[in-house]
Amino acid sequence: MVRPPGLHHLPPARDVPPMQIDVFRLNNGQGWDLQLKRFVDPERLVEGRRPVMMIPGYCMNTFILSYHPGGTSMVSHLVDEGFEVWTANLRGQGDSKRRWPGVEDHGFKELALVDLPAVRDKALTESLLSPDAIDLVGCSLGATVIYAYLGHHPDDHQVGSVISIGGPLRWNQSHPLVRLVLSSPRLAGALPVRGTRHMAKLALPVAKRFPKLLQLYLNSEIIDMSAADELIKTIDDPSRRLTRQIAHWLKARDLVVDGLNISQALYDVEVPVMCVLANQDGIVPPQAALSVLDHIGSRQTRVVRVGDQRYPHAHADLFISHGAKESVFEPMATWLAERYEDAAGGAGTSCKEAVDA
Repeated sequence: MVRPPGLHHLPPARDVPPMQIDVFRLNNGQGWDLQLKRFVDPERLVEGRRPVMMIPGYCMNTFILSYHPGGTSMVSHLVDEGFEVWTANLRGQGDSKRRWPGVEDHGFKELALVDLPAVRDKALTESLLSPDAIDLVGCSLGATVIYAYLGHHPDDHQVGSVISIGGPLRWNQSHPLVRLVLSSPRLAGALPVRGTRHMAKLALPVAKRFPKLLQLYLNSEIIDMSAADELIKTIDDPSRRLTRQIAHWLKARDLVVDGLNISQALYDVEVPVMCVLANQDGIVPPQAALSVLDHIGSRQTRVVRVGDQRYPHAHADLFISHGAKESVFEPMATWLAERYEDAAGGAGTSCKEAVDA
């Protein structure tokens, strides 16, 4: 097979299928070149499906979505199941770059109302599938960014479905330590934070010896902690404005973006939603992750609960735990494939489900 110039290949790995990876850069019109990657295996690609785009969260880039320390990554599994998968670094994330020097400060409005529709349009234009809509996967705060966009565009969104992986809408529940750290919005966003990745590099080995130190974020017993040098590549420095807005949101419980209460706005949105949550997530507790189901107008929803008393799961475990393929990635692929079956049969019926993975 002759492949177009600029396409790259993942190195051979255990059960990772061969993939073509194409890298795109996009001027967002506000001084940033955003970075997107398209992952596809032409021999497995199922025609007629929509592309799947993944949006990372707070202090996070897309690296971890195509990497797993002990097995198949989220991206690799979906590609293996016949999907065209995109990852998008919005401003301040990963290899997205400023076009000229400036203050790297942004909030929900810029991410949700400028960057998200820009990368969606780029993926729709460059897709190999000739789609008219896209399926979105929101990772942690990435799901919140998607909710904010949909709230502002309840009808003209070109979104086929949404998967939220540990993503909050309304803070019905929050951990006391998180509330303490963000108790003052002014202080939370006052100082620029640099070197977050280096701090994480120092913290992860400590967490291996004293696992309770990071139990809000991960369970070190179900993650290959020997891969710490790779895992930290997904960590970015935070935006002061975004941190300040998160602190205000935590106090108010409801998120307001550009004057719009997103919780209330989602009543008019009929996009199918799947919520994946960890049973002992200290960053986004289950009630916060499930809150979107109290507000979304869609009759097609599914909940996947990951973890149990013996093997509790926290926030990061949804992406990199030993059993993530079976408990998270496989239910994602099943849900996405079923959206086409529903469409073929007329998706007008109510379908609210809960699954323990």
